[in-house]
Amino acid sequence: MAVTLNPDKEIVKTIREGLKARGGYCPCRLENKEEYKCMCEEFKAQIADPEYEGYCHCMLYHTTKEA
Repeated sequence: MAVTLNPDKEIVKTIREGLKARGGYCPCRLENKEEYKCMCEEFKAQIADPEYEGYCHCMLYHTTKEA
């Protein structure tokens, strides 16, 4: 499994600004819960599945299966 940043530089910039403003918590969530701290628990669970391929909740990270 390979985890990379979203290739869209504008999305990456916007999400990183939001993370900085919110102390590392996902800017797409309403609450600041520990499980929403980047890299969030939801995405960690998704990448634990060897069949998962896609974006995290806020679209900062993307996973692909390594060949």
